[in-house]
Amino acid sequence: MRIISGELKGKKLLIPEDKNTRPLRDMVKESIFNILQHSNKFDFNLENKDVLDLFSGVGSFGLEALSRNAKKVTFVESYSNVFNILKKNIFNLNCEENSEIYNTNCFDILEKFSNEEKNFDLVFLDPPFKEKKINILIETIKKKLIKKNGLIVLHRHKKDEIELTENLEIIELKHYGISKIIFGK
Repeated sequence: MRIISGELKGKKLLIPEDKNTRPLRDMVKESIFNILQHSNKFDFNLENKDVLDLFSGVGSFGLEALSRNAKKVTFVESYSNVFNILKKNIFNLNCEENSEIYNTNCFDILEKFSNEEKNFDLVFLDPPFKEKKINILIETIKKKLIKKNGLIVLHRHKKDEIELTENLEIIELKHYGISKIIFGK
C-alpha cells in the first residue's frame, strides 16, 4: 500500500498482518481523490481543508489527503492493533504536526467533537462492511460536524443495501470491484 500522489508520493505504508482489517485499496483511494479533484458534479479543493477520517485503519486515506495539501486530518480508529500501525505510519511520514489521532469508538468521539463544535470540510467514512449504524453517523456529522459546503465520502460493500438517510444528498455513486463509493452533502 502506497501514497498515490502529492508530496509523499510513492511512500509505503505499514499494514496489519491480521485479517481483522480491510485496508482501502490503492485503486479505490486514487479514484476517490480523482473524483474529488475533477468532478463536474461538485466543486471541491482539498488544499487547506480539515479532514475527518473515521474508521481510519492504517491511515491511507487521511495520509493521502495530507500528501495532497489538506491542512489537518483527524484520524479515529478503535482497533488497538491497527491504531499502533496508524501511529507508526503518521510518524514514519512525518505527518504528526498536521494529524490528530484518537483510539476510541467513532460514536463516542463524534459526541465529543459535537460538544467542542469541531467542523470538517471532508469526512471519510470507511466502517466495517458489517456496520449497520451508518445513518446515525451520517446524521451526527450532518447536524454538527460538517462545514457548509463540506462533503461526506462513504465506502461500503457493493451489495450493501442499507437505505441511507434522506438527509444525505447523494451527488455521485461509483463502483470499484467490491466497493461502492458514495459522495454526499
